[in-house]
Amino acid sequence: MTTLAQARSLFALLVLAFAVIMPAWAQELVSVRNPTVNLRAAPSTDAPILFRLAQGYPLQVLERRGNWLRVQDFEGDQGWIARNVTADVPHHIVKSKRINLRSGPGTNHAIVGSANYGDLLRTVRRQGNWVQVQNPNGRGNAWVASNLVWGW
Repeated sequence: MTTLAQARSLFALLVLAFAVIMPAWAQELVSVRNPTVNLRAAPSTDAPILFRLAQGYPLQVLERRGNWLRVQDFEGDQGWIARNVTADVPHHIVKSKRINLRSGPGTNHAIVGSANYGDLLRTVRRQGNWVQVQNPNGRGNAWVASNLVWGW
């Protein structure tokens, strides 16, 4: 195979790989802006309420229709939410039964607290496979392993 043919094959492979992983990069997330928000069965205030969501609850945007967003949560539940009650403030939700909050990004760091399934954590930043969050006990920040939480 010539060098040009090898380059074309490599380029085609890279394009294919990019096409496969692009949806993960393009994922749009929002969080609930107001203290309590209704997730509805259809894009209307007359539609049945499926769930009430707390401030900070992270949601993945699946579709936009006018002033409404069709969203999905970490459990795969879907519904509609008014766009004006969402924000771009990153949060994570605990998806494990109970997790440790640590003083640094690694299991070698001290445990400084814990969180339970469904707890909301305000995201500060990400570092590798760890997420720094505001400690829910109000004492600074803490770290959690990213595979134990969902959000951004």
